[in-house]
Amino acid sequence: MSLPSFAVVGRPNKGKSSIVATLARDDSVYIDARAGSTRKARVFPMEVNGETLYQLVDTPGIQRARAVLDWLQAHCVDAAARPRTVRDFVEQHRGDPRFADECELLAPIVAGAGIIYVVDGSVPFGADYEAEMEILRWTGRPSLAVINPIDNDDYAEEWSAGLGQFFRTVRSFDAHRAEHAKQLELLELFGHLDPDWQDALRRAVQVLEDERAGQHHGASLLIADLIVDALGFSTSRRLPEGAPVEPVQQALAASYRRQLAERERRCRRRVEEVYHYHNLQRSEGGLALEDSDLFNVENWYLWGLNRTSLTLVASSAGALLGGGAGMVVDGATGGLLGGLATLTSGAVGAISGGVGARRYADEIARIQIKGIPTGGKLLTVGPSRNLNFPFVLLGRALLHHRLLCHRTHADRSALALDEALLEQVDERDRRALARLFADLRAGKRATERRTQLGEMLLAWCQQHDM
Repeated sequence: MSLPSFAVVGRPNKGKSSIVATLARDDSVYIDARAGSTRKARVFPMEVNGETLYQLVDTPGIQRARAVLDWLQAHCVDAAARPRTVRDFVEQHRGDPRFADECELLAPIVAGAGIIYVVDGSVPFGADYEAEMEILRWTGRPSLAVINPIDNDDYAEEWSAGLGQFFRTVRSFDAHRAEHAKQLELLELFGHLDPDWQDALRRAVQVLEDERAGQHHGASLLIADLIVDALGFSTSRRLPEGAPVEPVQQALAASYRRQLAERERRCRRRVEEVYHYHNLQRSEGGLALEDSDLFNVENWYLWGLNRTSLTLVASSAGALLGGGAGMVVDGATGGLLGGLATLTSGAVGAISGGVGARRYADEIARIQIKGIPTGGKLLTVGPSRNLNFPFVLLGRALLHHRLLCHRTHADRSALALDEALLEQVDERDRRALARLFADLRAGKRATERRTQLGEMLLAWCQQHDM
């Protein structure tokens, strides 16, 4: 079974490298807004579990199509000799700086690659494009044309009519927004264009579909583990007898918050790696998702439950734990968590029902101070008893996952955390989650509840491809 290879060709700055990055699922592909940024042909394999399914060749832009076509027409005797004439052109002009780009892009084609011809649907079709399309037709290789709407698709219809004169198959394909199914469609199309590749590409599609299912499963487990671990997380520090308590409380609370935030970031990186995003951390400081602090409670009703939903689910969690034990917050914090309105000194109370849910929606974790028989005190921050806290983690994780699923490897823009994704979770699931989280806090049926949470997450992750 021969390995399918596709040369992605077209004029400079029409999105060729973006197409390669998307179809090769490789965010290391260099993408630059400046024309002519690709000067040498470069191969990018699509690999799954160490097996190469097909490869993409990123090529320089066509610069001197008219001159190349004039040479071909002057040296060709009949239509049957056209592929051989193109080969002769490449062999005779290697090293000629006038045709360096054309030789780079034609070399993989005459060596057996199929052609993906890329045009920009936001600019008008012109007769001057016909020379380069004619050259590609002379190669005799299987080909399809892709209309990439870089700014818009205002001229997509006229491009489709013009391209149809030279290519059997024409498709619109936004390299920055093409969903997973759209990418697989191009592979299936090529299988129909070249019978020699049909079995290989059919298998590639199946492997990629199976991998996608595995990615969703893996992501759901990572997110479930994050939430379960965060619900049980606490940190402690010993104080010698007579040592001041307040400075240690402040440092310990800051450490608690920092460690939880780091766990979330680590989970996020692992989810990105599951979907083969390895370079998003390069722009870490500019990612909108990172700019939003996990503990910025002003945004909690965006990521988690709003006040109305909190009121509705509070009774579910409170009834399960016997009068709202899941909302207990221990005090002596004095604004310890940076203005999060935690309870004041010495307060230990059980808050039940909707009133408690609304009043203490901004509380994060309890602080305990216990005497040690050998002398001194033990300070502990956590675990969190805030009803909304696991919903916030869930909402942020689901939004991050959806952004990844709707993103291609050509998209180098910032992720934007700006919508309430938990709107996709209906009221019945919210109540079920409240009971589930309450059980996890109480250490009840932990394995079963973790499994149930993973199953719910998997269903939501799968929805992001729909």
